[in-house]
Amino acid sequence: MNELDGRKVDLPSGATVWKPCMIASDSIGEGSNIGAMSHIGRNVSIGKNCRIQGSVYIADGCMIGNEVFIGPNSTLTNDRHPPSGGKWAPVIVEDNVVIGANATIVAGVILNSGCIIGAGSTVTCDIPSKQVWAGNPAKFLMTSEEYDSRRENDE
Repeated sequence: MNELDGRKVDLPSGATVWKPCMIASDSIGEGSNIGAMSHIGRNVSIGKNCRIQGSVYIADGCMIGNEVFIGPNSTLTNDRHPPSGGKWAPVIVEDNVVIGANATIVAGVILNSGCIIGAGSTVTCDIPSKQVWAGNPAKFLMTSEEYDSRRENDE
């Protein structure tokens, strides 16, 4: 018997979830993988081929595009001034976004396609496409082209 039996759950959509976790959405795209101990709230939409690592919290109503990577222990919120009594502003993550481990994305923020968020960052404003932001609060560091060059050259 495989030691992973009983921990891996294949969803009807073709996504994979690792137990234990809390999934309150049925809108998870084909090929997506959600790590153990994650919380996926109600009315969350997750696109195709996403990688959501362990212990990620995605609040009710957030929208995740296709080919998104969310690092472990990251948090996407929906309540900018809690407790707001339901005046929520969910996070929107467009396609091909990378969110590093332990990042917090504040309610109402839009992460535009291809942006990269550094590990441990707190994002308080919309992030333009193909830019790298990091820090607390997150600030612009470089373009994604510069980042790709540094990664390829192991800088």
